[in-house]
Amino acid sequence: MELSFSESNNGIGILELQGRMDIMGVNAVETKFAAYCSGENVRVIVDMSGVDYLASIGIRLLVTNAKSLKSRSGKMVILNPTPDVLSVLEITDIPAIIPVYSNRESAEAVLLGS
Repeated sequence: MELSFSESNNGIGILELQGRMDIMGVNAVETKFAAYCSGENVRVIVDMSGVDYLASIGIRLLVTNAKSLKSRSGKMVILNPTPDVLSVLEITDIPAIIPVYSNRESAEAVLLGS
């Protein structure tokens, strides 16, 4: 699993994940992922368009960091999950915790408006 970070012009962090969010993949990116989600009032888009597999440990990584962000007045959204990953997210009711969007403009609007 690979993780890359960029920041939009409006200060939103964009985490792009590539690969499998299984135990090996999560172990490879967990520390960096959490570091990018640290701080007060942080807004993060997690681009999952390059993730082809999502295991329970990957769900834990997302939920743990989303809750941590929320406790510090921040927010996380998920962008463009693949159909298989979206299915796993929906089955586990993750969109109730972390909103899921199919386009970046909508995701940014939600993060900036809250």
